[in-house]
Amino acid sequence: MTHKSTDLGLKIALFEPDIPQNTAAIIRTCACLGAKLEIIEPCGFLITDKRFKRVVMDYMDEKDIKFYKSSDDFFKFKENQRIILMTTKASISYAKFKFDKNDTILFGRESAGVPESFHKLIKNRLKIPMKNNKRSLNISSSVAIVLSECLKQINLI
Repeated sequence: MTHKSTDLGLKIALFEPDIPQNTAAIIRTCACLGAKLEIIEPCGFLITDKRFKRVVMDYMDEKDIKFYKSSDDFFKFKENQRIILMTTKASISYAKFKFDKNDTILFGRESAGVPESFHKLIKNRLKIPMKNNKRSLNISSSVAIVLSECLKQINLI
């Protein structure tokens, strides 16, 4: 797959990821599709974790990942930027939303999502609709689904 541009402003942000294999798969997805990755620490694993390294392979370039020491640092940096929260608690489908090339799409922790305060801070909250009242998809699958829609909408794929 080729892109019209390799310098996207589109960002995927992960809040305190706790499963190394998922984060590694998301790094690969972002690297292959050209999105920037942002990680709000602390992570529930070390970057040296062998499970992480096995999945990330040679796709990780730390200079392409922005780390925030806390959610306060993240929100301070994003003060005048649009953040979209992906959550199972939303009522609007990601497919009915108009994404912008400079959006930051935030995904919660695999084990606990994001704090309730994030839901109050972030105006745009979206979900991936699921059949038969299933609870949720794997986060790396969710990132791939939403990122693909974003890239399609902003004509980068």
